[in-house]
Amino acid sequence: MGLLLSLPGAVATSDLVVDIANLRSHKGMVRVCLTADPANFPACIDDAKAVTRSIPASASGLHFDGLPPGGYAIAVIHDENGNKKLDTFAGIPREGFGFSRNPPIAFGPPRFSAARFTLTGDADRQQVRMRYLL
Repeated sequence: MGLLLSLPGAVATSDLVVDIANLRSHKGMVRVCLTADPANFPACIDDAKAVTRSIPASASGLHFDGLPPGGYAIAVIHDENGNKKLDTFAGIPREGFGFSRNPPIAFGPPRFSAARFTLTGDADRQQVRMRYLL
């Protein structure tokens, strides 16, 4: 890696491992969004640079390679029925959700700043604890 950093134009990148904890079942998919854009957190809908992944709920985590250093936040949903969205009842999530840094949840999702972590060019690890309200 030292050789790469000494090459002209070489940019340091980071690897990120995301561990998913406290899934209540292995049904469906786990959908993960990694973003550096506070305006598009947690949905990542209008963020062309967001990295989204879907993995089977039986997997314990996932790995992102080659990320540029900077501030990021992760949003995760446990899509148990596989319909590609977070199901709610009267505005309350019926499926699991979680965020990087595991911030406290009050009414609605946390702000980007509460879930933000910084990649510095080394390998990093984030554990996201899933929460279920119903």
